[in-house]
Amino acid sequence: MSQSITLLEYNRRIKNLMYDPDVQNCWVTAETSDLRVSRGHCYLELIQKDEGGATVAKLGAVIWANTFARLDAYFFQVTGKHLASAMKVMVNVNANFHEQFGLKAVINGINPEFTLGDMARIRLEIIARLTKEGIIDMNKQLSWPLAPQRIAVISARGAAGYGDFLNQLHNNAYGLKFYTCLFESVMQGVNTVPGVIAALERIAAVEEMFDCVVIIRGGGSTSDLNSFDNYDLGANIAQFPLPIITGIGHDRDVTIPDMVSKLHVKTPTAAAEFLVQCGLAQLNRLNEMATMVVTTSREAIAHAREQLSYYGNYIPLSAQKLVDTSRAKLLGYAQSIPLVLKSRIDSEKTHLDRLIDTAKMATAGSMERERMRLTALADKVQLLSPQNILNRGYSLTTLNGHVVTSSTAVHRGDLLVTSVKDGTIESIVE
Repeated sequence: MSQSITLLEYNRRIKNLMYDPDVQNCWVTAETSDLRVSRGHCYLELIQKDEGGATVAKLGAVIWANTFARLDAYFFQVTGKHLASAMKVMVNVNANFHEQFGLKAVINGINPEFTLGDMARIRLEIIARLTKEGIIDMNKQLSWPLAPQRIAVISARGAAGYGDFLNQLHNNAYGLKFYTCLFESVMQGVNTVPGVIAALERIAAVEEMFDCVVIIRGGGSTSDLNSFDNYDLGANIAQFPLPIITGIGHDRDVTIPDMVSKLHVKTPTAAAEFLVQCGLAQLNRLNEMATMVVTTSREAIAHAREQLSYYGNYIPLSAQKLVDTSRAKLLGYAQSIPLVLKSRIDSEKTHLDRLIDTAKMATAGSMERERMRLTALADKVQLLSPQNILNRGYSLTTLNGHVVTSSTAVHRGDLLVTSVKDGTIESIVE
């Protein structure tokens, strides 16, 4: 067995290897993770992921306080963001191995243009995907209500921007009334996207209760805006059924939600001011309409008064003329009635005389026809009388007053009476 050495000696040997130029003053591209600042020092991990998102390399790193203040300020000046987790970076590192604390990369420099390009690439990829799917302008195409007053707000409850928004909205100088409902969400960090999407889903469940949605985030670090550049969040906002106002950044920051929302404003106060101006525009329009109604009413009243004055002068003269005309007509009717009545009576009398003559002639004709018909009937009765039949040699046999027409109608011992021309003969049936 070879001779052993202590762990400390082994670590010293490793440390001696760190002086190799290949691991000192190297520019390395990686993604930041678990970044935290303590006592001015920045501790983080540098990681590398494969195309599937699996971590294939990891190395602990540190930026000492005196270097971190300078690098972070420079990074912010170029990118508008502070160093944070989940950023693609290009950093200048020295390998450092401590016998007690192990291997760590000490970061001495940073290339912010690399990070800026990666953030721009990610944003452009998201925009291209939303555009390809045809949803990027869907929320922008929604119409604003004439006076949006029922506002769903997505924000952190204690955020200064939320307080500024409420103060500007509810204490407006015009006395306009607004009704707000907070749908609370985390507005920074890894929980931002699921928090805002969950809030949107809660609003969508009762969308008929609101006119629009306001997503606001006031104050805080600019680096916290990284989480808003997310496809899922952008797609939810773009397809939301109510118009959305976003006020989540600073003057120089435009996020994916800002690009797909109906309206993008810089601050929560600006969002409130927009809503106030919408209400004020409708209030002014109502005032204009009220003024127009009053003016029109006054003109109509003045015109009506002129007409009444005209009619007040015209009606008495017109009425007198109408009375005179009617009186003349009545007088003419009074004079013509006796003549018309006498003519009508004479005409009706002549008509009545004609009807009487016609009735007399019709009656005489009818009586003559009836007399002739009675005479004919009398002759016929005379011809058909039983006596005339007997006179012609016929006889008539009766039994108990009934005419015998069949031999089966009589029986032995019946008394029959036979009538002939000059009398009757009685016989008994044997």
